[in-house]
Amino acid sequence: MKMGSLNAELNENDDHSGSATESDEPTNTKTETDEDKEKECPCPPTPASCPYQVNEKVLAFFQSHVYEAKVIQVQYRLKEWTFRVHYLGWNKSWDEWVGVHRLMKDTEANRHRQPVFTKKRDEDKNLKSGHALQMKPRSSNVGRGRKRKNDSLNKLVKLPRTPNVDDILEKYCDYRSKKDGLVADSTGEIVKGLRCYFDKALPIMLLYKSEREQYEDSMAADVSPSSVYGAEHLLRLFVKLPELLVHAKIEEETLTLLQHKLVDLLKFLQKHQSTFFLSRYHSAEDVETSANKQEDD
Repeated sequence: MKMGSLNAELNENDDHSGSATESDEPTNTKTETDEDKEKECPCPPTPASCPYQVNEKVLAFFQSHVYEAKVIQVQYRLKEWTFRVHYLGWNKSWDEWVGVHRLMKDTEANRHRQPVFTKKRDEDKNLKSGHALQMKPRSSNVGRGRKRKNDSLNKLVKLPRTPNVDDILEKYCDYRSKKDGLVADSTGEIVKGLRCYFDKALPIMLLYKSEREQYEDSMAADVSPSSVYGAEHLLRLFVKLPELLVHAKIEEETLTLLQHKLVDLLKFLQKHQSTFFLSRYHSAEDVETSANKQEDD
C-alpha cells in the first residue's frame, strides 16, 4: 500500500512582531529526508483493513463464472492482500490463492448481478469440464449398479484407435489455426505437454485392470500410447489433471491460462464427439477375435 507524502506548508504569524511583511515566506516543517522515510514506511495494514476474513463465505470468479467459496487463509504480500479459497462442494485440490479482484461479497445484490454456479446445480456439466461424477446408487439398485459397473470395466476399446490422441491434438491445432489465423505459442506448448502427460500417465493411472493385458499386447517398444489410444482415454487424463497439477509448481497466471486452454480443448472434443468417441465398447472376446482375424489376413 503506497503512502503519499505530505507536503504541509504552514504560514505562521509572529504574534510578538505584528503582521507578516511581503517578504515573509511559508515555512516547510518537513525535510526531504522526513518525506523519504515516510514513503518507505513498511508499516503493515491492520487486520481490520482486510476486505475478507478467514471463514468468511464469498463469491469467487473462476474461468468466467462465479462460484460459492470460503476464505480459509489470508496473507499480506507484496503490498496487497491475497486469499486462499475453498470452492464449496468441490474437492480441496481446487483450493487456490487469489487476489482481491477475484472475490466479491456474498450478498443478494451480487448474486443478482451474475449467476452463481454451485456443485449441485451444475453436476451434469462436470463431464464437459473433464470431472468424473461419483453418484451413489439407490439402495434398491445397489446390486444392479455394481453389475453394470463391472460390465463396463470388462469392456475394451479396439486398438489402435482412429483417430488417435496424436490425430485429435493435431486437429485441435488446425482448428485454432483457422480460427485465430495462427497457432499461438502457448497453445503449441500446452498440446505438447498434454501429449507428454498422456504418454506417461496412461500405463500408470489411465487403464482399468482388464485393459492392462491389452496394453502389453498392443504397445511395441518404439510406439507411444498417444499413437495407439484415442479420445476415451484422453478424457480420463482430464479427470486426473486436477490432482496432477496441484503438485506442479505453476504460477497463478500460467495456471489460469492453462485452465482456459484445457476447457477450450474439452469443448472441441464435445463438438466432435461423434467423430472422436466410440458409440460403444466391445467385450474382451470380440476384441480378441477381431485381432486374430487381422493376423490371419
